[in-house]
Amino acid sequence: MTSKLNRFVHKIKNDQLNLLSARVLRNGNLIAQWDRDQDARRLQHSISKSFTCMAVGLAIEEGLLHLNSTLGEYFTYDNLPSISETFFPPQQLTLGDLLRMSSGHNNPPLHVEERASLEEKDWVKYYMSLPLDRMPGEQFTYSSGDTFMISALFQAATGQTVKDYLTPRLFEPLGIHDVDWETSPLGVTLGCAGLWISNEELSRFGQLLLQEGNWRGQQLIPAEWIRSATRRQIMTSGAGDWGKGYGYQFWMCSHDAYRADGAHGQLCIILPAQQAVISINSEEDQMQQILDAVWTEILPILSMC
Repeated sequence: MTSKLNRFVHKIKNDQLNLLSARVLRNGNLIAQWDRDQDARRLQHSISKSFTCMAVGLAIEEGLLHLNSTLGEYFTYDNLPSISETFFPPQQLTLGDLLRMSSGHNNPPLHVEERASLEEKDWVKYYMSLPLDRMPGEQFTYSSGDTFMISALFQAATGQTVKDYLTPRLFEPLGIHDVDWETSPLGVTLGCAGLWISNEELSRFGQLLLQEGNWRGQQLIPAEWIRSATRRQIMTSGAGDWGKGYGYQFWMCSHDAYRADGAHGQLCIILPAQQAVISINSEEDQMQQILDAVWTEILPILSMC
């Protein structure tokens, strides 16, 4: 199976990209794989966001949340700093705003460096103490803080952490056992990052997405939710594959594909037209170069399988 990836691996090595593992599935079958050493559970960084999105879709189906649910419905704090009338109150941010990363912050809170040094243990209170810089819902600004708030909102609405809720509904059916997912100081599943799974396990998640939530005859996630989450919900202004738009915690891609991705080259690429899934784990910041290699060296082999 490695031979089909020879050109891809050669390009990766020639470009000095620190790739660790790759899997290619077509029509549900593993057609190619490569591991530098061995596939192991690794921190998936922001790929975690796309798993959090699955919990939201299930909660909406159960009637526990809806896209217009607001932070103010679930979180009230005394003695928060007063917010000028010129700013949109964070309490009125909706789940839909957060899913699209359009919350209205110019400098999104709760990024990884801030989380590591923040003295306030109640990250929800901290997030809601910060006035917005613009009207939400109109402009995309990538924000891990928005996804953490999705996780916190989910926990407040359902009484369960995202991890505990997904364990019997998603992880166990996919055969992903004993999942480790980092939490906030107050025990909220991080949501935006912190999930540890292997690349092979990630490829199963990708296949579930490709099958619109169906796994071995069981509908684990509503198909309509996956269709909504993985189509463009808001424009993005980035270059290359970061300028194709954003869904609900998913990025749009070239070639009518979409992806979950995480810092340092964690990628789960879904190509519906080719009925293919490509999952990659790396320790590499040049993620567009990895994607470019996928398009030039892996995409062509899918037409031959």
